[in-house]
Amino acid sequence: MPLAMNREVFITCAVTGSGGSQDRSPHVPRSPKQIADSAIDAAKAGAAIVHCHVRDPETGRPRRDVHLYREVTERIRAAEVDVILNLTAGMGGDMVFGSPEAPLPLNEKGTDMGGATNRMEHVRQCLPEICTLDCGTMNFAEADYVMTNTPGMLRAMGGMMTALGVKPEIEAFDTGHLWFAKQLVEEKVLNPDALVQLCMGVPWGAPDDLNTFMAMVNNVPSTWNWSAFAIGRNQMAYAAAAVLAGGNVRVGLEDNLWLDKGVLATNAQLVERAASIVTNLGARILGPEEVRQKLNLTKRAPIAA
Repeated sequence: MPLAMNREVFITCAVTGSGGSQDRSPHVPRSPKQIADSAIDAAKAGAAIVHCHVRDPETGRPRRDVHLYREVTERIRAAEVDVILNLTAGMGGDMVFGSPEAPLPLNEKGTDMGGATNRMEHVRQCLPEICTLDCGTMNFAEADYVMTNTPGMLRAMGGMMTALGVKPEIEAFDTGHLWFAKQLVEEKVLNPDALVQLCMGVPWGAPDDLNTFMAMVNNVPSTWNWSAFAIGRNQMAYAAAAVLAGGNVRVGLEDNLWLDKGVLATNAQLVERAASIVTNLGARILGPEEVRQKLNLTKRAPIAA
């Protein structure tokens, strides 16, 4: 299939993530103020969308406390710069097994399994324009950790997102996740103008080679909008690849800590680097209001506490 370059590109910044990167770079934000400030700086650098997790302000470990999400949301919305808010809904599906000879009971230290309503409560209260829907179950990096999203859970959470008027960003870590996402659209759990994030190079999902990437791209329906990223050193290469293949761009400290060899990045610096790649390819970077129109998004205030 011939490439059809995207000439009007939006950039998403994944601000902090839920991985154990907080002790590997001083630029990984921890507190709600730090996360919001980093997201605002990324927006000033050219990101139309900021994708946010929250962390324990003291330890930096991932959390999913509603009050932390509310503070991040309120700080970003009160800022002088406009940006589209994208909150994760991927937390609460962590299952950590015991040893291969004794997998049960589950490891209580790492396991965090919530019901659909529990996992969606911060989305219900904060009403971001976008939230993520990790569209499948996957062995995830560590030896005994499984990212768990059953078909029933995804139908329930996807239906809640649709009912709230929050656009799901389908996180596809492999081609089967796209297959199920198309099933959710066919069942009318999700609206037909779907949004997809192709997640490349995350162990043990789709590897970040170009053959696999194009297989993922070719499985996205032509009526859907999509972005892509790769983790680590290939982050900027995939910014270019995504634009050339017709998509949009995601960068940020969730996926990569480095600007250059030996140089730790900030979120704003990663967005600036991605923006230079996009413009040097001859594409135009869309602002948040243009992206709202493109993706049919509605900006709303949080529900009163």
